[in-house]
Amino acid sequence: MEALVLQRKHIATWVRVLAVLLFTAATALSARISVVLPFSPVPLTLQVLVVVLSGLVLGPVGGLAAQGLYLQAILLGAPWTAAGLAGPAAFLGPTAGYLLAFPVAAGLAGWIARRSGVHPVFWRMAGSLAALATIYLLGLAWLSHFVGGPANAWRLGVAPFIGADLLKLVLANAALAAKR
Repeated sequence: MEALVLQRKHIATWVRVLAVLLFTAATALSARISVVLPFSPVPLTLQVLVVVLSGLVLGPVGGLAAQGLYLQAILLGAPWTAAGLAGPAAFLGPTAGYLLAFPVAAGLAGWIARRSGVHPVFWRMAGSLAALATIYLLGLAWLSHFVGGPANAWRLGVAPFIGADLLKLVLANAALAAKR
């Protein structure tokens, strides 16, 4: 009688699947840890930290998958946005551009970070900054339709968050550097 044994390659696949699911859940949880800013339609959350970490840890495909799964869950009815919105309505509000940027940002962070040859810290930080720029760019483009143009979108949806988001990137990169 043959014994059922999980081969190493199958275990690695299940570990990757579990990691994607964990980053999906972490993104959902980080959305619920939010601070409402009275002057902005965009809340301050920990999502940027988790989105960037998902790309850096899981790589471009895994990061994109985790964030895509997060958006899919919202679309199917999970109230996992900072405002607790679910379904198609979550993608019609002023913060939808930020949400839609998450898979692209995670994939980009992972893709750039994988270029790490001699200077992995540099490439991880470059990937993190590119991911943040992607989130800001898509978020600003969408938000500008709600607040009267790009200048107002910058003032309300980007400028107040730059310092906190840069700190999140430093924390993400420091956590990965400490892991090594």
